[in-house]
Amino acid sequence: MSTIKKTFPVLNLSCASCASSAQSMLQNQIGVESAEVNFANTSAIVVFDPNITNSSKLKTAIQSIGYDLMIDESKEAKTSLEELQKAKYNLLKLHTIAASVLAIPIAIIGMFFMNMPYANYIMCALSTPVVLYIGSSFFVNAWKQLQHRAANMDTLVALSIGITYIFSVFNTLFPSYWHNKGLHAHVYFEAAAMVVAFILLGKLLEEKAKGSTSSAIKKLMGLQPKTVTILENGISKVIPIENVITGNIIQVKPGEKIAVDGKVLNGNSFVDESMINGEPIPVEKQANALVFAGTINQKGSFQFVAEKVGSDTMLAQIIAMVEDAQSSKAPVQKLVDKMAGVFVPIVIGISIISLLAWVILGGENGLTHGILSMVTVLVIACPCALGLATPTAIMVGMGKGAENGILIKDMESLENSMKINTIILDKTGTITEGKPTVSGIEWLNNERSSRTILASIEKQSEHPLADAIVKHLNIQEQMNCTTESITGFGAKAIVNGQTYYVGNQKLIQNNGIILSKTLQQKANLWLNEAKTVVFFANSTETLAIIAISDQIKASSAKAISDLKALGIEVYMLTGDNQSSASAIAKQAGITQFKAEVLPADKANFIKELQSQGKIVAMVGDGINDSNALAQADVSIAMGKGSDIAIDVAKMTIISSDLSKISQAIKLSKFTVATIKQNLFWAFIYNLIGIPIAAGLLYPINGFLLNPMIAGAAMALSSVSVVGNSLRLKLKKL
Repeated sequence: MSTIKKTFPVLNLSCASCASSAQSMLQNQIGVESAEVNFANTSAIVVFDPNITNSSKLKTAIQSIGYDLMIDESKEAKTSLEELQKAKYNLLKLHTIAASVLAIPIAIIGMFFMNMPYANYIMCALSTPVVLYIGSSFFVNAWKQLQHRAANMDTLVALSIGITYIFSVFNTLFPSYWHNKGLHAHVYFEAAAMVVAFILLGKLLEEKAKGSTSSAIKKLMGLQPKTVTILENGISKVIPIENVITGNIIQVKPGEKIAVDGKVLNGNSFVDESMINGEPIPVEKQANALVFAGTINQKGSFQFVAEKVGSDTMLAQIIAMVEDAQSSKAPVQKLVDKMAGVFVPIVIGISIISLLAWVILGGENGLTHGILSMVTVLVIACPCALGLATPTAIMVGMGKGAENGILIKDMESLENSMKINTIILDKTGTITEGKPTVSGIEWLNNERSSRTILASIEKQSEHPLADAIVKHLNIQEQMNCTTESITGFGAKAIVNGQTYYVGNQKLIQNNGIILSKTLQQKANLWLNEAKTVVFFANSTETLAIIAISDQIKASSAKAISDLKALGIEVYMLTGDNQSSASAIAKQAGITQFKAEVLPADKANFIKELQSQGKIVAMVGDGINDSNALAQADVSIAMGKGSDIAIDVAKMTIISSDLSKISQAIKLSKFTVATIKQNLFWAFIYNLIGIPIAAGLLYPINGFLLNPMIAGAAMALSSVSVVGNSLRLKLKKL
């Protein structure tokens, strides 16, 4: 089965049960492997086999239950979606105002002037457009759900306002029916109208608040300019950013936003990269320096060549990663989704039981009170707060992480981050700068041919140490050679029929190669100075040793100290030699480390720690870290590392600053705490509200909750949950 994964915007969702219904419908389609519908950002992530089903079939399935799927992925469609959402919000706003204008006089008459002439007829006239026109969407959506034997929030609202309205109309037109029984013909037009008004107001506030939760994405999207200045044959030309292609020469003036990723050709300046890496200090840019889309040029000007455009830029990838992460669900959300799916039928059952109990036990006003209680239960028990509790916190948390240069791929990783008690750090590029430079070479015989052979071998290697050696030797001549990588040791090469080795001392020892006393002494001296030593030899003797230095990052020692303060054990694993590893560990304040570790050994060491019950995070930046990253409970890649490491990792630190890890752990704790708070209040609200709505307090103190008060409480519960999630924005990491 060849599957693809796509994210689609979902239209017309009104509550968590809607999301659950839409998700079930998608999951039941032939060819769909999995589907997740997120109520907070109204999106669906669907994994399906395009050979069995397609986007159009998924759209048709969703439309059958009253929702819709936006399957057009063009820029015009996205613009259309934004316009549609804006139009929907404006219509909701208009309906809310209209419902309120009509409902307020109904409520005043119903509460204070119920005995005025023709009061019931006036209230009936005012409430009819509110219920049957402004509230018509509730009935339409409820009917579509009923056709598929499903129910959602619209079902609850339609039942509550429908029953109240019909009961009140009957009592207005046929009051003698109750008068003949010695009872008063009560009407509740104000309840029906105010419930519609309050629910629409709640939806309006909810939509506005939900828009704030995704502000981080909007900020990121706003970083990219709409036009760009390119140079063609020395002539400046302004073109739309969509028309930029790789290879274009782009002119950047002071204060302008950089449009795409590329490399500086000439000129110099300082660039503010805080938008994508969270670092406040501008970065100097000169020839050959990399620049990224969305960053802001300072006072200088320069020209650069476009290397990555469109969806390939770092900014586009960040946006895509954050959108995916915000759409992901926490493990607890799956349980909430199941509860939301059965919540509405349970509530309908409780409302019917409430009605029957009042009819049987309520005396002469039993039917009236029963209908009132039934309606109030249906109104107050909206599952919106339950559905918003987790996803809104995730959206705000992920967005805050992105604003601070911490990219998190899914909620599970964020949730697990707070449980970390052990962190494994790679050395090169993680604790150190990852910019090795040759600080010295000692030759056995400084022959030109040996230098050329070494340069030719290292040019075929992608290892950063090899790149440092090539730059230092600066030899353009290239000899034909065949190289073979020896994992964890170095490389073997055949040049002009002769065998050569470049790597660590174990490689030399394993092949029985002679190492002169002079070179050995020099190597020991360099090792004690925390330098990495590379050995170059032919099949019989060592021809040279090369000392390579890689400075520890300025922030590493403080970052490691902060992690220890959080009660986390810190280990360093490196393929480097014992002496160099020991010196770097000492500088960084790490007491537990392992040197000369092969890539497979890193993953095995993590397994060993996990078998002891530890929650392990692996931090690395190289291809050789990918196995260990995949094995760890939480995998963290340094943003300036290899694409493979970043792809495997569940979390990426864009700036490669280790201090961001403790920030990520704090963010995890804040986000999970917010989710728990939201779920607590959502459950407590229903746990307390439903029994009161059913009339539990009436035998004790005569209190019976009014449906319009229940509508206000329901609206407030959703807004309070979203508001609590937005508090995450104020947290200091």
